Amino acid sequence: MQIGMIGLGRMGMNMARRLLREGHRVVAYNRTSQKTETLIKEGAEGAFSIKELVDRLSRPRVVWLMLPAGRVIDEHIDILKELLDEGDIVIDGGNTHYRDDLPRAERLRKKGIRFVDVGVSGGIWGLKEGYCLMVGGDYEDFKTIEPILKSLAPEEGYLYCGSTGAGHYVKMIHNGIEYAMMQAYAEGFEVLNSSPYSKELDFASLAHLWNHGSVIRSWLLELLERAFREDPRLEGIGGYVEDSGEGRWTLQEAIELDVPAESIAISLFRRFRSRQTDPFSDRILAALRAQFGGHRVIKKESN
Repeated sequence: MQIGMIGLGRMGMNMARRLLREGHRVVAYNRTSQKTETLIKEGAEGAFSIKELVDRLSRPRVVWLMLPAGRVIDEHIDILKELLDEGDIVIDGGNTHYRDDLPRAERLRKKGIRFVDVGVSGGIWGLKEGYCLMVGGDYEDFKTIEPILKSLAPEEGYLYCGSTGAGHYVKMIHNGIEYAMMQAYAEGFEVLNSSPYSKELDFASLAHLWNHGSVIRSWLLELLERAFREDPRLEGIGGYVEDSGEGRWTLQEAIELDVPAESIAISLFRRFRSRQTDPFSDRILAALRAQFGGHRVIKKESN
């Protein structure tokens, strides 16, 4: 198939590469031209404007957006709806909030342009291992783009999830689960690191062991083993943890649906905590213990 790829970041670039390797015709555009030029050398056709990308594709066109969630996607959709023709398909493969899919699909539908949302998981390993793809939209459009999905995914690695927004909804929950899994591994190894056996334990070997027959085996544990091989006690890594937004959205959805999601909530709040140094709340706790019980308070050194 032919496909226009807009956005050549860490995910978009490697997705384009995988499609090229599978024999698809890829027309690529990125806001900064250097990445486009890099992909041209690897067999893609380059476009240096969105209009050029659209003009290079034959109808019916398929354009895949691999862009950050938010306003930038709306800006690109506003441009594309004036350039594309009836029957063309726009795919949003970014980490978009599912609630944004419905109005975007409607804006395109007024012009006869189709819209598909695809939640993408696989990270920087997707080029080699393939991407897990969660697809929302009309089923006929899913079938139209299925050759692309087959090339991007490993065997049994893509699924039609339902109507518009379903793909991004499922990906949102996927990331919420990921937050909780990562937190569980982190807490378990933190206990081990504080244990009387800490100096005897090889954490990389332990992570490797648990991935052979254990009920907690996972790809995340494989990646953790790799991290421990590179730095046995992670001494070169600061404990500052960002969040991409989907953990927050998962928790907001759970609250709106009256669904208890305690592990995901704790994992999200722990990320918030990782970004704080000497938080005010801890000083309040220390002050209260001193006030009611005369407990020791560690004074800050004056500058």
